[in-house]
Amino acid sequence: MSLLEAAGRVSEIQSTLVALTPGARPKSAAAAPTAASATFAQTLSTVTGATKPEAVGTPLATGNATGADVVATAQKYLGVPYVFGGEDSTGMDCSGLVQRVYADLGIEVPRVVPDQAKVGTEVGSLANAQPGDLIVAKGSGHILIYAGNNQVIHAPRPGTSVMLAENWRKDSDIETIRRLVPATSAAPAAASAASAASAGSIDAFVAATQRAALSGGSR
Repeated sequence: MSLLEAAGRVSEIQSTLVALTPGARPKSAAAAPTAASATFAQTLSTVTGATKPEAVGTPLATGNATGADVVATAQKYLGVPYVFGGEDSTGMDCSGLVQRVYADLGIEVPRVVPDQAKVGTEVGSLANAQPGDLIVAKGSGHILIYAGNNQVIHAPRPGTSVMLAENWRKDSDIETIRRLVPATSAAPAAASAASAASAGSIDAFVAATQRAALSGGSR
């Protein structure tokens, strides 16, 4: 059920109560959508796992890609030599790897680390990191793709290649962790379940309220 439909149900309840209760003063319906909006926003935040909603940066069109897709795509470039300014399979640097991986999934991200550090939603700490998140080192000098199980995929420096490595950084070494996509496709399913549950609750509330109003009006 959409927010607009929920607001319509609330308005319907108010109209019923006004019609069936003699002398009742209709309340303003303006506050109802506001409350419904707040509840919806809170539920959505919980479902999507955004740890710091106030830290949302540049919004991106992410389609159906997941963090698992990001990791799988990044693994295709393991062994590609580090080339400063590179961004394809002949050679790439750390931010070129990030841009290429997300581009392969149809997601456009900026080219350099300082700009990549502003996209998506901030994750509070390494303890909350999920596969596909971007880990930005302090000073925005390096960026890594979190692969899960305390591992990262990155293009370290000249003379090396894109590699999967144990994450050696601590929260104190990190400027920000950014989440651009959900870890798995389970989040949309959970959102649908939450929406269905919410719709059922509203329907039950409407029915109960109408029964109470009709019972009071028949006395």
